[in-house]
Amino acid sequence: MHDLTLAANALRLLAIDAVQQANSGHPGMPMGMADIAAVLWARHLRHNPADPAWPDRDRFVLSNGHGSMLLYGLLHLSGYDLSMDELRRFRQLHSQTPGHPEFGITPGVETSTGPLGQGLANAVGMALAEQLLAAEFNTPEHTVISHRTFAFVGDGCLMEGLSHEACSLAGTWGLGKLVVIYDDNGISIDGDVKGWFGDDTPARFEAYGWRVIRHVDGHNLAAIDAALQAATQDCGRPTLICARTVIGQGAPNKAGGHDVHGAPLGAAEVAAVRAALHWPHPPFEVPDAARAPLDARSRGAAAQAAWQARFDAFRQAQPERAAELQRRLQGELPPGFEAQCAAQLAAVDQRAETIASRKASQNSLTALAGALPELLGGSADLAPSNLTQWKGCRSVVRAAEGGNYLHYGVREFAMVAIQTGLTLHGGVRPFAGTFLMFSEYARNAIRMAALMRINPIYVFTHDSIGLGEDGPTHQPVEQTATLRLVPNLDVWRPGDAVETEVAWQTAVRHRRTPTALILSRQNLPHQRRDATTRAAIEKGGYVLVQERTDRPLQLVLIATGSELDLAVQAQAQLAALGVNTRVVSMPSCFMFEQQEAAWRRAVLPPGVPRVAVEAGVTAGWRQYVGLEGAVVGIDTFGESAPAGDLARHFGMTVAAVVDAAQRCVQSAAGQVR
Repeated sequence: MHDLTLAANALRLLAIDAVQQANSGHPGMPMGMADIAAVLWARHLRHNPADPAWPDRDRFVLSNGHGSMLLYGLLHLSGYDLSMDELRRFRQLHSQTPGHPEFGITPGVETSTGPLGQGLANAVGMALAEQLLAAEFNTPEHTVISHRTFAFVGDGCLMEGLSHEACSLAGTWGLGKLVVIYDDNGISIDGDVKGWFGDDTPARFEAYGWRVIRHVDGHNLAAIDAALQAATQDCGRPTLICARTVIGQGAPNKAGGHDVHGAPLGAAEVAAVRAALHWPHPPFEVPDAARAPLDARSRGAAAQAAWQARFDAFRQAQPERAAELQRRLQGELPPGFEAQCAAQLAAVDQRAETIASRKASQNSLTALAGALPELLGGSADLAPSNLTQWKGCRSVVRAAEGGNYLHYGVREFAMVAIQTGLTLHGGVRPFAGTFLMFSEYARNAIRMAALMRINPIYVFTHDSIGLGEDGPTHQPVEQTATLRLVPNLDVWRPGDAVETEVAWQTAVRHRRTPTALILSRQNLPHQRRDATTRAAIEKGGYVLVQERTDRPLQLVLIATGSELDLAVQAQAQLAALGVNTRVVSMPSCFMFEQQEAAWRRAVLPPGVPRVAVEAGVTAGWRQYVGLEGAVVGIDTFGESAPAGDLARHFGMTVAAVVDAAQRCVQSAAGQVR
C-alpha cells in the first residue's frame, strides 16, 4: 500500500497547491478523502481515460462537489486529457478546472455537482439506467451492460432532504450496483455538525433497504480496500460505506476543524503539510512513483477491449438488438422517425379534437412510445392527473426486472435529479410529470439540467387558474414565466392538441436542451390551420389568424395555451369593430428566439401595437409588447372557485382582451396624431 500512500499524498498536495494559487477553494475534503479516492480509483474503478464516453465504464460522481480538486487530481493522474497547466488554472476563466465540477467542460466529469445532494440523486439515476438496460439487453450468453456507479457524499449531501427522497427510491428499486462512500468527518462550514446533524445515518440507510458497511477508517488503506471489495459484491441492494475521516488530513495545525473546509491553508500551513508528509517536491510536481498507482491507461484500454469483444460477439449473434442498443447509447433517433412524426401530426390535425393539452400529451406519448422504445416515463404520484402513462407501459418495481415507467412517489426534487442521472448515463430517454405548481420543488435540478445542456423532458400539468377549486396553493401564476427565465430551457405552453404534438416532437429532437411542457387541465378548442401554418408551429411563434391584407395591420394579439382561443375569439370581435388584427400563437418563446430576425419581424412587425394574453404574471411579456402595449394576465395569487368563475373574476375573458386591444389601438392612434 506504500505506493497508494504516495498517490493519496499527491492528491492532497495538488489540491492544496491549486487552492493556494487560486486563493480560493476547498482543500479540506480533498485532503480528508484522498486515501479513499486513491484506493477506489487504483483498485476498483473500471474506466478508460482514453475514452471517457465508453458506455460500459463505471461512473464516478463527486456529490460533495466543492472538493473538485480531488476529482481533477484523480483525472490528471489517471491519464485523462487534463494537463497540469489546467490544474494550475484552477477556478480561472475558461479553464477546464472550474470551482465545482461541470459536465462537458472537463473530460471524465460525469455530472455537474455543487448543490449538495444532487450528485447523489444523479448517481441513483445512473445506477437505475444501468440496471434497466441490463435487464433489457443482457442475455445468459451475452453480458454487454454491467458496470457500477460510485458516489462520494459528505455530511451536507445527507442533510439535504433530497438525499432522503433519492436514497429511499434506490433501496426500493434494489440498485445493487450503486456504491456510496460517506465522508463522515463531522464538520461543515459552521463547525462541528453535532449541533445540527444528529441522525443515526447507518440506521437511516438500513431502513431504506441499503446494505451498510459501518465504522470504516477512512485513512486505513487496507480497511478501505476491504470495504470496497465487500461493497462490490452484488447483493441486490445499494451499499453505503460509512468512512470516518479527518477533514484536512495532513495539515498539522488545521486538520479536523472547519477553518480548513473552504479557504486556502496559507503559505505557512502548506509548508507544514509538506514537512509532515515528507513531500519535498515543489507545487504541481508529482513523482512517477506517486503517479503510477493511479495511471489507468493500460488497464482501462484492456478493460474496454474485453468489453468490445463481448459486444462484438453479441452483435454477431443478435445484430438487430446490438444495433438498437448502439443507437440508444449514441442518442440517435430511429430510422423513419421523422416520417412517423409527420404522419402523426397530420392525423392529430385531422381529428380536430377539443381536449385538454394534458390528454393531447398522453395521446402523443402513446404514439411516441411505439417509435421510441427508449422512452422512460414517470410521475411524482400524479400519473392519473398528469396522464403520463400509456397503453402497454410497464412499471418498474425492482430495477433488475426492467420496465419503462417509474413511480417516484411524492418526491419531485428527486424525480428530476434522478432524471438527470438517467439522461447523463444514456440509453434511455426519460420524461417525468407533476403539477406545474410543484415544479418549484425541483427547480434547482431543472436548472442544473439546463446548465449541463442535456435533454430530459418535464411534463407539468394543471397550468393555471383553470385548475379551479383547489385554489391558490395549487394554481401556478408565476411558474411558467420563471421557467422561461432559465437559460437553455425550452418551455412550451401549447394552445391545442396540434401544438401539443409539435411540442412533444420538438422535445424529443432536442439533443442539448431540456424541455418543459406546460399543459392544461381544461379542454382547449382545436384551431384551424393550413399545412403551411401547421409547419410553422415548430418555430415557437407564428401567425395563426392572419389579418386582412388589403388594409394596414392595426394590432397583434399574442397568446399561449388556454388563452389562445380567447385571442382568436377576440380577433373576430375586433374585426367586426373594424380593427384589423392578427393572432400570433407563441407556444415557445425559446424556439421563437432561435429563429432568424427576418422571421421574428414578419411575425411581430415593428411599430404595430401588441397585446399579450396569458393566465399568469405579466412582466415577462413586456419584451414583446413593450411599454406601449398591454398584457392581459394575472399579477396576484388565485382563488378557490370553479374555473369559469375564476376566469371572469380575474378578467381572463374575450371581453377583457377586446377592451385592452381597443385601448391599445386608440392610444397608438393618438400618438400618431
